[in-house]
Amino acid sequence: MPIKRIVIGADTYPPDVNGAANFAHRLAVGLAERGHDVHVICPAAQGPVPGYDGPTVHRVPSYGTPFHPSFRVSVPWRIRGAAVRLLDRIAPDVVHVQSHFGVGRTLSGLARRKGVPVVATNHFMPENLVGYAPLPGRLAAALSRLAWRDCVRIFGRAQIVTAPTPRAVGLLREHGLDGTILPVSCGLDLRRFAQPPAERTDGGLRVLFVGRLDAEKNIDVLLRALALQPKEPAVTVEIVGDGSRRGELEELARAIGVADRVVFHGYVDEQELLEAYARCDVFCMPGTAELQSIATLEAMAAGKPVVAADAVALPHLVHPGVNGQLFPPGDVAALAAALGSVLGDAATRARMGDASREIVARHDIADTLDTFENLYQEAAATPRHFQHARDGDRHEHPAHSGR
Repeated sequence: MPIKRIVIGADTYPPDVNGAANFAHRLAVGLAERGHDVHVICPAAQGPVPGYDGPTVHRVPSYGTPFHPSFRVSVPWRIRGAAVRLLDRIAPDVVHVQSHFGVGRTLSGLARRKGVPVVATNHFMPENLVGYAPLPGRLAAALSRLAWRDCVRIFGRAQIVTAPTPRAVGLLREHGLDGTILPVSCGLDLRRFAQPPAERTDGGLRVLFVGRLDAEKNIDVLLRALALQPKEPAVTVEIVGDGSRRGELEELARAIGVADRVVFHGYVDEQELLEAYARCDVFCMPGTAELQSIATLEAMAAGKPVVAADAVALPHLVHPGVNGQLFPPGDVAALAAALGSVLGDAATRARMGDASREIVARHDIADTLDTFENLYQEAAATPRHFQHARDGDRHEHPAHSGR
């Protein structure tokens, strides 16, 4: 049966700014451009929402939270009626959920009862949420265990589960998820970021970070490493993004004497983002909860060397001495040394930037879309008795991360 009508269930979607929201949008738009009838079901946003071409977006009731200024949640008992009506009206051939939260769990449960195939993609690590609440270590660890257990329970409803990298798949298996689990890159429009470096006359060097300014991104480590860089040539850190820790980070920059060498841009538009990638010399990702890191992919597509924490999925992208360097998470001195080794030689930066483009070539969004079209067909043909975990190891798809 050809797959034509697709429902994408997303608990975060633009105008939200984060990797999961951006991926859901790229996936929906890309599938719509290929002729599929795509419907996105996601939480209502606060304030006006810009229009988007391609998929039809259905917003369900949502509520703000005390832990994050912009993130909104939809609770199952409040949205179930709307979700039932939408699924009845759309009559999808497949439901693809992007999380195990309110929208994802509601749609996956309803779809399973209606006999509609379910595909699920995991973008979640407990660190993405625990950092917003000031919890003591033991309580945070217990909450993380409960969150993983809940994730596994909800994703167990799907015929096929994907995660962006082999390491992300491994985390799901380690926490008890059985069935077909595949690594599929979130993908990127590589041509959009392929551009020559910007010409600069300031004589200095620039390190760029792009992402949410939240706890698990560890931007404080980058600022402290900046303080250890030599005064000449001058090194400037540009930070693109916003989040709950921005005020603290600005205060830290002043306290350690680097405020004059740090630029906080906040959220920027697409052209400004491209310009930021073009003018930087090195991209830095100190985060420790990256299941893939879209920003790192973008920087690599722009031909930049990357210095990143040796954590979770970042080693899939950063190959030490080839396209950048890895450093032990949280180690300020090691990050300073890694940045210095890359910043110190223009020929090294050029060689590593070329290697970044070669490595990222396997992450083109077209391959990701091909893969999900195939997986939707596969899910539709899978009997309701789900396959055992080992079956997933036999699958080969061109957009697998880390291939």
